[in-house]
Amino acid sequence: MQAIDQKLLRDFRRLWIQVFAIAMVLACGVAILLTSVGMYKALSETRTAYYERNRFADIFAHATRAPLSLLPEIERMNGVLGAEARIAEYAILDIDGYPRTAVGHIISLPKTSAPILNVPILVTGRYPDPASTHEVLVNAPFAAAHGFTIGDRFSANLKGRQRAFVIVGTVLSPEFIYTIGPGALMPDDAAFAIVWMAERAAAAAFDMTGAFNDVSLSLLPGVQPEPVIDALDTLLAPYGGQGAYGRDLQTSDAFLDAEINQLRGMSIILPPIFFGIAAFLVSMVMSRIITLERSEIGLLKALGYSNVEICLHYLMLAGLIAIVGVGIGWIAGTLMARSTAAQYADFFNFPYVIFHVSYWVYALAGIAGLATTSIGAAQAALKAARLAPAIAMQPPAPPRFKRSYIDDAMARMRLAQTTVMILRSLLRWPLRSFLTSLGLALAVASVIAATFINDALDEIVDLAFYQTNRQDAMLLFSEDIPQVAIEDVRNLPGVLQAEGQQFHAATLRHGHLSKRVAVEARRPDTDLSRVLDAKGQQVNVPAGGIVLSRRLASHLAIEPGETVEIAFLTGRRETHDVTVTDLVDLHFGLGAYMDFEALNTLFRQAPRVSTVNITLDANALDALHDVIKQTPQITGIVEMNENRRSFQETIEENIVVMNTIYIAVAVLITVGVTYNAARIQLSERARELASLRILGFGRGDVSYILIGEMMLIALIAQPFGWGIGAYIAHLMSTNFTSDLYEIPLVLKPATFTFASLVVLGAALMSVLVVRRRLDRLDLVSVMKTRE
Repeated sequence: MQAIDQKLLRDFRRLWIQVFAIAMVLACGVAILLTSVGMYKALSETRTAYYERNRFADIFAHATRAPLSLLPEIERMNGVLGAEARIAEYAILDIDGYPRTAVGHIISLPKTSAPILNVPILVTGRYPDPASTHEVLVNAPFAAAHGFTIGDRFSANLKGRQRAFVIVGTVLSPEFIYTIGPGALMPDDAAFAIVWMAERAAAAAFDMTGAFNDVSLSLLPGVQPEPVIDALDTLLAPYGGQGAYGRDLQTSDAFLDAEINQLRGMSIILPPIFFGIAAFLVSMVMSRIITLERSEIGLLKALGYSNVEICLHYLMLAGLIAIVGVGIGWIAGTLMARSTAAQYADFFNFPYVIFHVSYWVYALAGIAGLATTSIGAAQAALKAARLAPAIAMQPPAPPRFKRSYIDDAMARMRLAQTTVMILRSLLRWPLRSFLTSLGLALAVASVIAATFINDALDEIVDLAFYQTNRQDAMLLFSEDIPQVAIEDVRNLPGVLQAEGQQFHAATLRHGHLSKRVAVEARRPDTDLSRVLDAKGQQVNVPAGGIVLSRRLASHLAIEPGETVEIAFLTGRRETHDVTVTDLVDLHFGLGAYMDFEALNTLFRQAPRVSTVNITLDANALDALHDVIKQTPQITGIVEMNENRRSFQETIEENIVVMNTIYIAVAVLITVGVTYNAARIQLSERARELASLRILGFGRGDVSYILIGEMMLIALIAQPFGWGIGAYIAHLMSTNFTSDLYEIPLVLKPATFTFASLVVLGAALMSVLVVRRRLDRLDLVSVMKTRE
């Protein structure tokens, strides 16, 4: 081994604390890149494999009642590979020992074989006997929530007839990876079930013999879905077709797709921040090492080492740092990705997870780590290579300082001498001070980017569950009922208030842009479900107009005052041109609101309602559930308190994990930046500080110079960190927003304060560690260093 290589290893051991501090920051970038890309790939590949193996359909459609003789015609449409008709309805379930109302999505199975599309995977048991009227399959999460095993029973109200079912199997289905009930915001496995039963039994129960009301289609490879959707709509129109749609609008796939897009956004936004900080730290440390090793560099050149060898020597030192950081990042990233993949599999009801982070992701992370440290060390290494041997063996020329107006200002302010020394150091090394401050600012930004989600979710909960939706529950009906039926609802046990609401599926078009949404119609004086503007004031939709959510208006590129074409898919299925009167902010879904009376007038019908919002006496809740279970017209109840509880529990669990990770990352960044900066300060100014001790300054005075400078830099970093953090939060808010939900950009002073306290605390602890070295400084040896 050559002498220069032995020196490399010796330097690496000597600088191990600084190397470790830099490597940990680099490891954070590598780990987050692997985790986000690994999770993104795992979810994407698992979804693709699950869909292919279980033949998940490409197009879905629902109709009121279509004859089975129509199915061959659907199968013959251009581009269609296969089609499967079935019966799908909602029903109220009655489960022993479960006081709440559970809703079942009943789906028929083919007469003679397993489904050819959306094939469920058997988890336990077997398929029902096609001739049986009581054997059913249920989705595995529902069975687990109630502790059901094979042979257990429950009953359901099917069109007014109470039917007892026996569970003969539990399954998972690609159609219900994210199982969410009608009107709900989060999955509730105990209150919402998917129930598969034999076609003959389903047809008899729902009066659908010889007919179907739900059809799924798979397409030939390369076929675009839009022409097939148009053709299918034409075929189903006479039979109450409610508009076919592709996978992008299928509820389960839409939620899963939004999550995958979030992970993809994280992999783009966050890792570059950590790689940038690591590059800065390497640059800072390498510059100082080369300044301190001028004489060694000169000696190496005098012994015959070339400029290239000198340059490579310092680049290899940076490379060793990269190897340590990348190695730690690979291990941590793999463990984090596996752990989070398992959590996602459980949350999304996957039967398996294909966790395979491609080698190219590891290679990309490794190359990024090496490139980061190489770029950081390049300038210092080239500077070392350019040093002439004779000059290198001389002590570096002392920096040239001159008195400026700032010195005069400090003199007039009568600042303490130690404070003047701190300020002079900052002003005479402005670039280094700025870069150190920038590193700490990024640490502040990472905490803000992680914790702003808390405030955003608080606003979502406040707006969704307290301001706009103030009802205790929503009663859902199998079909629109006359408005007078609201009086019957008011007579149900425990009901204090009842207000009706009408929903109609529709396609909104503006120019070449279109969007399928649910148009909600409500009275202007409603109190339980309201539309609010940005100031929290209730918006009343004028007759003949429509109010859109801001995101929906953005999709359609439409402004208030312009006309939107509404093609209703339910009701009279007519198309009308309506003026957009206002835009509102909405965090869940894409809202479109019309006046209740105006919509009924448009449909030329007596007032009808699809949903009734109610407030309840909590003491009568069990009695209400008992009545609902016996009322065939009601197909579901959405309890808002349960919705809110489920939403908060699920989100808070994820937030605690995410905040812990990012606060740990921020602390690592702070320690890496502060410790390295303080160590460099100490090594550069050891002689100066020792001189002060000899001149009579106490330990406290000398420590104050070191600690004061670093903490002043940390304080200067705070506003920069707030600004960068706000920008990253804006990027995350924009990238994480989808048709399903919006993450509002909410930045409160407490978020900035918390981020600053975390970083300032970590910076103080880091610099106190270096201060201990200052206290143990050997004054005699330090003063001899330059002689």
